[in-house]
Amino acid sequence: MTMLTPRTPAKLAPPGRSRRERRAAELEWRTRLVGERLAAISAGPGVRGLQSVDASPSGLTHAEAALRLERHGANVVAQERAPRWYVQLAKAFRNPFIAVLAFLAAVMYWQDPADPGVVILSVMVGISGLLRFWQEYRSGRAADALGQLVTTTCAVQRRADSGSAPTTFEVPMDQVVPGDVVKLAAGDLIPADLRLLTAKDLMISQAALSGESLPVAKADTRAQDPGQRATTDPVEADNLALMGTSVTSGTATGVVVATGGDTYFGSMAGSLVGERPQTNFDTGVRKVSFLLIRFMLVMVPVVFMINGLTKGDWDEAFLFGIAVAVGLTPEMLPMVVSANLARGAVAMAEHKVVVKRLNAIQNLGAMDVLCTDKTGTLTEDRIVLDRYLDVHGNEDGEVLEYGYLNAHFQTGLRNLMDQAVIDRAGEAEEVVVDARFSMVDEIPFDFARRRMSVVLARNTLMGGSGPGEHVMITKGAVEEVLDLCTHMTDRGETVELTEQLRWHVTRIAKDNNRRGLRVLAVATRTVDTPRDAYSVADEDGLTLVGFLAFLDPPKADAARALEALADKGIAVKVVTGDNDLVAARVCSDVGIAVGTVVLGPETDALDDTELRALAARTTVFAKVNPVQKARIVRALQADGHTVGFLGDGINDAAALRDADVGISVDTAVDIAKESADIILLEKDLTVLEQGVLQGRTTFGNTIKYIKMTASSNFGNVFSVLVASAFIPFQPMLAIMLLVQNLVYDIAQLATPWDRMDEEYLRRPRNWDAKGIGRFMVTIGPISSIFDIAMFLIMWHVFAANSEASQSLFQSGWFIEGLLSQTLIVHMIRTRKIPFIQSRASWPVMVMTVLAVLTGLWLPFSPLAPSLGFVALPASYFPWLIGVLLAYCTLTQLVKTWYIRRFGTWL
Repeated sequence: MTMLTPRTPAKLAPPGRSRRERRAAELEWRTRLVGERLAAISAGPGVRGLQSVDASPSGLTHAEAALRLERHGANVVAQERAPRWYVQLAKAFRNPFIAVLAFLAAVMYWQDPADPGVVILSVMVGISGLLRFWQEYRSGRAADALGQLVTTTCAVQRRADSGSAPTTFEVPMDQVVPGDVVKLAAGDLIPADLRLLTAKDLMISQAALSGESLPVAKADTRAQDPGQRATTDPVEADNLALMGTSVTSGTATGVVVATGGDTYFGSMAGSLVGERPQTNFDTGVRKVSFLLIRFMLVMVPVVFMINGLTKGDWDEAFLFGIAVAVGLTPEMLPMVVSANLARGAVAMAEHKVVVKRLNAIQNLGAMDVLCTDKTGTLTEDRIVLDRYLDVHGNEDGEVLEYGYLNAHFQTGLRNLMDQAVIDRAGEAEEVVVDARFSMVDEIPFDFARRRMSVVLARNTLMGGSGPGEHVMITKGAVEEVLDLCTHMTDRGETVELTEQLRWHVTRIAKDNNRRGLRVLAVATRTVDTPRDAYSVADEDGLTLVGFLAFLDPPKADAARALEALADKGIAVKVVTGDNDLVAARVCSDVGIAVGTVVLGPETDALDDTELRALAARTTVFAKVNPVQKARIVRALQADGHTVGFLGDGINDAAALRDADVGISVDTAVDIAKESADIILLEKDLTVLEQGVLQGRTTFGNTIKYIKMTASSNFGNVFSVLVASAFIPFQPMLAIMLLVQNLVYDIAQLATPWDRMDEEYLRRPRNWDAKGIGRFMVTIGPISSIFDIAMFLIMWHVFAANSEASQSLFQSGWFIEGLLSQTLIVHMIRTRKIPFIQSRASWPVMVMTVLAVLTGLWLPFSPLAPSLGFVALPASYFPWLIGVLLAYCTLTQLVKTWYIRRFGTWL
């Protein structure tokens, strides 16, 4: 047996690698180390497994178990706990913009404790953080409620002392220790990693670990068959039962060889706690935040210096510089982002989606690659009898009839395939309607023979030569049944099974295997001398009747859901632990272009660059383990993709955590739900599609606010620079700037309720700091053109050209600035012609009207004297309308040019 040479984390991730790469290397190292130890235990007979943990077949004494529990600790794996509420609250305020706003508020308070701007900024910061905290805290509690375990005990064989007979006790799973002898039955969860000692008809569902849809047969065969093929993968070992899997049928006993963090499951879980990797959202927000902060750090000192040098009042210049900093900073950004995400989470909850981490909503909208398992997502997660074939591959009701009789009359626990045969036969009422059978004997299934037989007495209605004639019906693995056959049924005739015909029927079975079907052979024998008891020796001289072929059928709506995701610009890649033939068949059935299926072990031979190239051109990965899944996700991310991962098993946890957005379901194992960002209450790609659209709407409204506010603020500051250089007084008082900004920002609170154009939702959207900067310097100065036009109008038409008339000048620019900012929202929110081809939602329209009315009212209101406003003459308003119409017209023309030049708008 060839064992892999252990590699330490330092060798897997040399110094200089990122924290994320070191964590991935640790996961790979731990999993490989535990896997090799378990494979070594599997390679030897059962007695060696007992010796490895210093145990006996009778079990531990109570005293020994207590000592081992103290030595090894509780049988629990590392879990990521939700942080305390106060830690979550503190993290909700960890944002670059919140830090800038807090700094500005502190400076304003230091300058003037009574400044209303201090209260305004503090309220914005507080609401933003509290919104995010409450939504994530509430979603976290909802997710925890989904994860309550039902089964908490298992049957363990222990003794009072070394001389006593063993007794079976129900023991809490967290108190199971190495050396315990555990008894398993149908429905049991495997409490730890076990080396099987005895097994009868044992079938274990390993889907959570391997992704394989069908239960696998387990048996203690190593003690009887030392020559059996060895494996370095403990999941494939037929005499190991691993923590996290469950018994579907049969019984067994096994000795515990590993608990808690030392199990194969635990080796994965141990590396999944702690700081999560940076996602697409985190990187994008950071880049955009620092872009806007850089603009502020450049513009504010320039405004301060120009004002100080031209006006000579450095205190006033400092205050005005702070006001400009506030005006340039999209101070509502944290609050609008939080409100956007919170509203998105509420909307997604209506579509049966629980959002655990708010940032995941935007990542869902940006996702352009979805990696998913096939079981339960593309398929129905149940086994059905797909076809019943004669020896030539044609459907034959007689094959179904015999398969039904074998499944119906067996006395052992029926496995999923037996139940599928019974369910299918129930659809056809004519099957065995007139048949009358009685059970004579049964030769049970065992893993050496891989088949089972029933012997029935049939009457003359079934074609027997006389009452009481016995017929043996055998069903099992194709190779084992064929070895016992001497004849076959060919179009109603019994013919000898020659070598040529044997090759022919074997090819029929293999063709169906290649189509991803699990194939069983069905054979019969009429007994010449009926008797009461039969043995394995009687399974001879059989006549092959045909084949039963099973599969986990594709969901009826899977193809449509995949097509819808493709229409939204999302490529789906299937990453499964199941075998390549089954994966290819299912993918083909739902319309996925399969191409070359890549097996997990093939990826181990590739470096990161080679894997990136392979992942880009591969659609289906099969037989992949947890480490390989996570590595495929990282390879796709390194290639510039925003990657989502949909999974529900233990083997998916690492990939769920590494993906930009981890998606699981409420029926998933706990570790998968803990690692996920989003939990679907239905494992359905259609539900996911709705989440993607909501994510893009949320992101679109966020970007809409950033581009509207940043470009508008940039234009305002640019106008201030010009005015400061040529006008002998302040173009607008600091308090006016703050009020203008406040009215505008309050109007923007409706942004999360706006709709997005259908065209915008058709493809993934990502943060583009460079594009936002380009948008600012292109669109922002347009407003400056009309601000300067208003300066000239106020200066020359209304003679507001001295310090004595500066209040008239400031009031005129205040109204024009506020109304242009507010109305231009409708120009920027869509790439279409506003009000004609695309209309904003009613909350946005209402807030726009209120902002405009507020701006027009303030210079005439009782607040005007305290804010420095004066009433404007009626002749001002025709000029205002002309300026605003010209502004909207030029913006629409520039927008058309911008879209043609850069191919994008929002």
